[in-house]
Amino acid sequence: MSASQTKPIDLYYWPTPNGWKISIMLEECGLPYTVIPVNIGKGDQFKPEFLAISPNNRMPAIVDPEGPDGRPISVFESGAILQYLGRKTGQFYPADERARVAVDEWLFWQMGGLGPMLGQAHHFRLYAPEKVPYAIERYTNEANRLYGVLNKRLARREYICGEYSVADMACIGWSKGWEKQGQDIKQFPHVERWIATMLARPAVARGLAVASELRKPPEARTPEEHAMLFGQKAR
Repeated sequence: MSASQTKPIDLYYWPTPNGWKISIMLEECGLPYTVIPVNIGKGDQFKPEFLAISPNNRMPAIVDPEGPDGRPISVFESGAILQYLGRKTGQFYPADERARVAVDEWLFWQMGGLGPMLGQAHHFRLYAPEKVPYAIERYTNEANRLYGVLNKRLARREYICGEYSVADMACIGWSKGWEKQGQDIKQFPHVERWIATMLARPAVARGLAVASELRKPPEARTPEEHAMLFGQKAR
């Protein structure tokens, strides 16, 4: 796949920690892209045209008009998108197998652990209509454990895998919300330093700013939006 791009990539997106992963990667790679908002509070994720490219009714997703062999390709799941863009551009995703395995380990750690667990901490601490002490304690404690894992990893590395990579991009959107997850960042000095390093990167700042005006605080959501986000059933 060529690193040159003449047509913009369509980014189906909403300003959330998962969406930010891809806006940051696109900014870091210098790829042209067009933002197509997917208003997850209004149900855009269930529109047939979106489900055609993201069958799990979750954003982000991309459509690259210049995919393999020059033909369009759609990709859903943020981790898969990061890997695809890394292979496409040869940036932030090493070609060396040993180095790539390390990046994949920490990318999958974020996808399977850091994101879901911090997301649950967010939910039960901020969004749940009733306070459930067991759930709050359970996910706050698990968030604490995961921050500890990341802190140890960063003790002797500037970035998660030594060199800056998609693993860092995957983790920053969630990690910068430590306060909402009931954490004391001073307990994790290496994570605190890494967050500051990440947020100082111009492309990260640009990626985090994409469509930021669309993001609502929890208290601003209507009951209908809350139900759309958290009351989904099979369709």
